[in-house]
Amino acid sequence: MIDAARVHQLLGYEGLVEALRKAHLGEMPKMSDRHIYEEAHADGRPDIFILLPAWEPEEGMLVKLVTSFPRNKERHGISTVNSIYAFINGETGVTEAIIDGEAVIFRKTSADSALGASILARKDAKTLLMVGAGGLAPYLVRAHMSVRPGIERVLIWNRSPLPAERLTAQLRNEGIPAVVAPDLDTAIPQADILSSATMAEEPIIKGRLLKPGAHVDLVGSFTPEMREADDDVIRRSAIFVDHRQTTERSGEFTRPYAAGLITPSDVRGDLFALCQGRIPGRTSADEITMMKNGGGSHIDYFVAKYVMEQHKRTMSGA
Repeated sequence: MIDAARVHQLLGYEGLVEALRKAHLGEMPKMSDRHIYEEAHADGRPDIFILLPAWEPEEGMLVKLVTSFPRNKERHGISTVNSIYAFINGETGVTEAIIDGEAVIFRKTSADSALGASILARKDAKTLLMVGAGGLAPYLVRAHMSVRPGIERVLIWNRSPLPAERLTAQLRNEGIPAVVAPDLDTAIPQADILSSATMAEEPIIKGRLLKPGAHVDLVGSFTPEMREADDDVIRRSAIFVDHRQTTERSGEFTRPYAAGLITPSDVRGDLFALCQGRIPGRTSADEITMMKNGGGSHIDYFVAKYVMEQHKRTMSGA
């Protein structure tokens, strides 16, 4: 049993981002389709159970189990979303570990974005804008700063000011130069890196405000009904994804595709192609880049495998 504290201990960003980079030099693990089960309720908020598997034959298998029970907070005072990971030996089929899911999700999602930024963001980036102040936000800030240590200022914007103030105070206590951005439109032109993790269903990031050379990291829009960036972001950006299969359901693409703004061929490539050098990343200092972070069970697999390697190494005293 690998609990949350142990996961965070094992998954320092320097090692994790490099592990993801090396993993993308290989092939995609075998994956099965996600399995989703729902129990409907009269209020229109179903309880949901999701299973996401990934399998690398002879090496390992991972099953990510996620529940979303919308009434948890009001009924039980606990989180809506909960998850665990089961890592299984690829040779024997024996379960080797049950791993805290929330901790892995925070670390793997933020490291996925940081890997993209390490390739696409300008090396002289000085200002990071974090759009959204939810549970994932501090991890995204730390991950981006790990690959761009020259960042001198972190702007925090949230639709409701109080969470932004709390996150800013938390980061400042860690020595991170964070300040609240009271107005998003004023903050966007200042950002060398803009990372967004919100539940927005209509675009909040205006592409016309992006400065030349900015990098946009989109994390939040994981359904066709959700979208964080407007059409101008799409028009002005060199577009990348972590993986096409995991991002094709996002409203960041389904809506522009439906409107004829872009086609799938306008997506230049994914992290496999970038890490393997099969496509160029940023091509000029003034180019605006965008990466959609879709996650996916292959990233879960890479991270869980790294957790197991680190756990075994530290337990053996190596």
